[in-house]
Amino acid sequence: MTPPDIQPFTIRIPQDDLDDLQRRLAAARYPVPLPPSTSEWGEPSAWDRGVPQDWLAGLVDHWRDGFDWRAYEQRLNAIPQFTTSIEGQPLHFLHVRSEHPDAVPLLLAHGWPGSFLEFVDLIGALTAPESPGSPAFHVVIPSAPGFAFSSPLADGGWDDTRVAGAYVELMTRLGYERFGVQGGDYGAGLAPEMARVAPDRVIGVHVNRTTGPMPELPLAEEELALLTEREKRAVADGEAFMWQQFGYISIQSTRPGLIGTLLTDSPVGQLAWIMDKFQAWTWPVERDVLEILDRDLLLANASLYWFTRTAGSAALTVYAQSSGWGTAKEKSDVPTAVINFAHDIAIRSYVERENTVTRWTDVDRGGHFAALEEPKLLVEDVRGFFGGL
Repeated sequence: MTPPDIQPFTIRIPQDDLDDLQRRLAAARYPVPLPPSTSEWGEPSAWDRGVPQDWLAGLVDHWRDGFDWRAYEQRLNAIPQFTTSIEGQPLHFLHVRSEHPDAVPLLLAHGWPGSFLEFVDLIGALTAPESPGSPAFHVVIPSAPGFAFSSPLADGGWDDTRVAGAYVELMTRLGYERFGVQGGDYGAGLAPEMARVAPDRVIGVHVNRTTGPMPELPLAEEELALLTEREKRAVADGEAFMWQQFGYISIQSTRPGLIGTLLTDSPVGQLAWIMDKFQAWTWPVERDVLEILDRDLLLANASLYWFTRTAGSAALTVYAQSSGWGTAKEKSDVPTAVINFAHDIAIRSYVERENTVTRWTDVDRGGHFAALEEPKLLVEDVRGFFGGL
């Protein structure tokens, strides 16, 4: 039985919105091409100055002529979805219970530029494991406040502690007294924050990517000498990121309303803004992201941002909070697991300053979008961690 403060939800994008998107895509206007890159950071790449115009035009053509939103919508609506209101904030979530009576409740927390779509293809493996004796999970996947159907924002004060508290309240409303949490990107900050909000209820925290403080770059030589070779590469990647890619954070953290205005009026702009990061953060980085991730899933993700007009509110929640993700936290005593994929940044000594790490897994492949790039590895590690608690 569904509690009275939780309502079933069905995605129904108005046909007028689909028709409007088609018109805008058909009338796409591209800039005058820039001259070739002469990158000082190594071999020049077509992506050094943003999304290549020819590549983007091809993806826009498929969005207009080859992508079927209604079919994708129908697929999503086969998954039980709900909404509730917490502190006046609409909160959309997926909730799929396992048939296993001893299944562990597990909340999956997404980040930016993703959405709840990142976890959809993990649901079957988590709720119904193939191997006898493997732990099963009741799966809860919320859309973060300001993302997709968890909009509009009720107010501007949704830092990571408040979001974590809302997620804990959601699990309470679903009847889960004890539960686990998994997250990546922004979700890797929310997951341990839930453990700080409710340390007696969160049985374990599992993250991909780092969680907790990052070193102030550049590192002093004596501090760098204490790191492993892999961690030194992570530091070098972090330094390159600060020089080459930090601009999007500066804009989203200081002008989320400007981003909202620009991307809500241009579907091509919205697509380019997030595809720039999907290309940069998948592994191996030199490969076309469309060879790594499913093209229709990427377009469905962009469509969610477009139809719900949430580019600005998502930026406000993740990047424009003065006391949000990335600020110093008290150390959590809840058992924490980290799976560190090849094209991601995690340094154990820094993670351990704010978290009690009981499992650490280094992987020699995969990138930032673990649930999409390496779903089997991620599920195996989640199952191994929670199975041992």
